[in-house]
Amino acid sequence: MRWALIALAVALTGCASVEEIEQSPETMSVISGKNPDAYAKCVVEKLADSRGPSLIEPYKDGFRVVVPQKFSADPAALVDITDRGKGSAIKVHERLSNNPLRPGDVREAATECISG
Repeated sequence: MRWALIALAVALTGCASVEEIEQSPETMSVISGKNPDAYAKCVVEKLADSRGPSLIEPYKDGFRVVVPQKFSADPAALVDITDRGKGSAIKVHERLSNNPLRPGDVREAATECISG
């Protein structure tokens, strides 16, 4: 039953562009002691098993990780990582930011990569 609800929610939401996701409310805003490059690589590695390949691109004074959806190459989330001198400021925007049934792997990866 739960999978049917998730499939229905995904089917009804359609595709979103990077610009649309960028305008969605942040689902996470944190600070890490890692530099932007190390944090971006960590997030991409953590998501490699559950998603297709993520795209790392330059963004302001750091990087943006564009995370694909689970079953297509369309963007599902953005992880913006900017330099803070001795670490990084991280902001996560998710396509289904107001949907409680959205997958939690992006938030988990972002959280696991904070320390260290």
